[in-house]
Parts: sequence; structure tokens; C-alpha cells
Amino acid sequence: MLMKHKLTAAMQQTEHSGITLESLRVSYHNNVVLKPLSLTIDPGEILVLIGPSGSGKTTVLRAIAGFAQPDSGRILLGDTDITHLPPYQRGLGMVVQNYALFPHMKVEDNVAFGLRAQKQPKVLINERVTEALKIVGMTDYATRYPHQLSGGQQQRVAIAVRPRVLLLDEPLSALDAQIRHNMVEEIARLHRELPELTILYVTHDQTEALALGDKIGIMKEGYLVAHGEKNALYHRPPNRFSAEFLGRANILNATALGFSANPAIVNVSCSGTLLEAYTPGMRASTHKWVCIRPQHITLTPRNETSNQLQAVLRSIRWQGDLTHLVCDVAGETVSVAVTHLASQPKVGDKLTLWFSPTDTVLIEE
Repeated sequence: MLMKHKLTAAMQQTEHSGITLESLRVSYHNNVVLKPLSLTIDPGEILVLIGPSGSGKTTVLRAIAGFAQPDSGRILLGDTDITHLPPYQRGLGMVVQNYALFPHMKVEDNVAFGLRAQKQPKVLINERVTEALKIVGMTDYATRYPHQLSGGQQQRVAIAVRPRVLLLDEPLSALDAQIRHNMVEEIARLHRELPELTILYVTHDQTEALALGDKIGIMKEGYLVAHGEKNALYHRPPNRFSAEFLGRANILNATALGFSANPAIVNVSCSGTLLEAYTPGMRASTHKWVCIRPQHITLTPRNETSNQLQAVLRSIRWQGDLTHLVCDVAGETVSVAVTHLASQPKVGDKLTLWFSPTDTVLIEE
């Protein structure tokens, strides 16, 4: 009974751990690759970090795992400072493209490795390994080696290995599109069954980010330029880089003229046309940009689509459920993605583009 109590207490200690980064700075050979970064990942949350190559997203993950030593700042796992702990004492690890399994170890030994490194009691290790493999549906594969498993089975074992926080660094990039899609669904399913598991997922794939993330962080040149709940970040991007990096976006020059009767809506001049745009708060400067997603534009007016721009059709491309139009609006290019067309327009036709003020987002550079 006492051992059972200790096991339960140890599991509770490891199952409710979020991650906090406090002014974390990392450099390699005097080259600063991660500017002072502060970030909180709540317990049970899936945070997806995206950004171009060299933006610092993998460095964040490596620092948390213990494979990149920060110059300054702190890393907290729950309330515990793990900044200077070696990787094997952190109770977490990295899962990269090959899932980071030891090829010479059986599945059960891979799962037990971290607990053995922490010198946990044998009874606790056996019970924890049995439970972990049961949760991910890999009990029947305990004595197999990684090369005897499919990619999906290796992913399950990799998740079973991680008792507190799962760190995924481009884990699906080596797979083809259909398998990658299936694995995204598999990770999402496993998280539903393990809601206490905290996941940091690094990828360049926007579809993966939007499908998996509770929140998304966008990195650029070592800085975290945007962070928030995925729907809010997609529909209300805070700056031009995040608007263009997370999904397709039309970014048009605009001049802010002042607030309307609604304090969240501002009047702007865009391509010589007066529009209404949503704003989370306007700075003093008048030069702005507006972001309009292609799928938020229609060719026919609706009750909520009071904004309009006059355009000339430059190209049209049918792609299954969507028809993509490329238009010219006073010298600026505007993309439109529509699902239904009452009649097929032709290149050179003059079109009126309709969209809602709430889908017209005022952003900063």
C-alpha cells in the first residue's frame, strides 16, 4: 500500500507540469540565436512553434530538453528550476524525425530508460512502464525492437517514454502526406486520452500547427513575434509577419482615419476606398496595413459584407472545392478563394470584392 501511494504521488508530480521560460537567451559561438524569450506553456496544453529555418524554434525545444545551454534566463518545469539539470534528470525528452528511440533496446526498456536513469525503485518502474504501454495501446509490443515497429507504433512508444512533457521536433517531416495526416490525427487522439500531457511541437507545416495546437507561437530571427490561441492568432494576427506566415493573407497598404462608432472598428483608406477594419488597439501612426484572408472575400454582397473593393481579374484557377482568383486592385494583388461561383468570370473582367469589416484586420508592420 505504501509503495502504491508513492507511485501515485510520483505520477501526480510528473503529470501536471507546465513549462515557463523566463528571459531565456541562447547563443552559439557568440552568435545569439535566441533573444531573451519569456513564454508559458500551461499544463496539458499543446503549443506549436512555427517559423522559417533559423528562426530559433528548435533552439527553444533543445534548451528545454537540456541539449542547449542558455546564456541567461531560467527554465521551470512546474515550480522546479531545471535550467542547469542534465537532460536525463528532467523527466522529458525530444522526439525527432526518427522518434529518438534507442535501436538496441526493446520497447519496454526504451520506456523504462528515463526512470532507471533517475534511479527510481524497480517496482515503480515496472508499474509505470506497464501503465504507459497500456495507455498508448502498445502492451503486446513490449519485447519488440524499434526496427520491428511501424512509424505509427514508434510514435506511440515515443509518447509512452515521456512521463511529463512531450517535445516534438519536426517528427512527421520524413513521412509522406497521407501518413503525416494520419499521424497528426493519432497525436491528437492520444492527447485527448492523456489530457494532462503537455506538448511542445516544432514544425514548419501550418496545417499541422492549426490542426494540433491549442496555442501557436511564431518565431522570427530569434524572437517570438506572436503567441496566442490559434483561432485568435489566425483571425486577428498582431503583425504583418504572423499574418503572412500563418495561412494565406492579402496585405494591403492602408491609412488609418479614426475610430468609428464601434470602438473596435476603425475607418481606413485602402487603395483609394473607404473601408472599416477591426483593430485590437491603434497606435499613434496613421500608416497601417490591412489583412484580409482570401476565403473571407466573396463576389456577391451579404448582410455582413459591407466592405468592397473594385478589382480586375488577372487569373483564375480551379482546384477541387475552391476556385482561386488573382485580382488587381489599384496596382495591388488580391487573392480570392471561393467555393461557389454563380457564373464563371473571365480574365479581364471587372469584379467587386465584398468582405466584412470584422474580417478586415488592421495590423502593424
